[in-house]
Amino acid sequence: MLSTLAELGDALAKIFHLVTQELPPSAYQEFLDETHSLPTTTDAGRTAIVRTAQGIFRRHLDRHWNQACAITGIQDRELLRASHIKPWAASDTYERVDPFNGLLLSALWDAAFDQGLVSFSDEGSLLVSPALSARAVTALTEGRTIVVSVQDRHAPYLQDHRARNGFSASP
Repeated sequence: MLSTLAELGDALAKIFHLVTQELPPSAYQEFLDETHSLPTTTDAGRTAIVRTAQGIFRRHLDRHWNQACAITGIQDRELLRASHIKPWAASDTYERVDPFNGLLLSALWDAAFDQGLVSFSDEGSLLVSPALSARAVTALTEGRTIVVSVQDRHAPYLQDHRARNGFSASP
């Protein structure tokens, strides 16, 4: 417990130092910093902004998921996709770079997720669309129970994904 204003001042100075010097910037702040001087009135400028956003999103997903598929653990970069949970086109600028709006998935899982053939509960349990064949489910899961290590901040995006793809409100 802080008992004096001086102790409070010291504590606030330490917090300020931690936030400004030691913690990496958020994906959104990184995006703002890297794009503030790019033109938005030309096709080339808009393309540069999109590519910058996609690169930042991928870097933050790589960091969040330890450069491995959230489901299989595959680490071959060429096989991994930075998959938005809430689609890019439906997201605002913050959501487009928010790592909690993403899963790092192997190409096959990304395709199934992107097409709405699979989704996940707020707790990370696999949900499967009836449109997905039993053979495909077996190939994807290899008979294992699939649970992705999601956090509370993934939940709004996962709820959006389930709603967009016809999964029931209560999995």
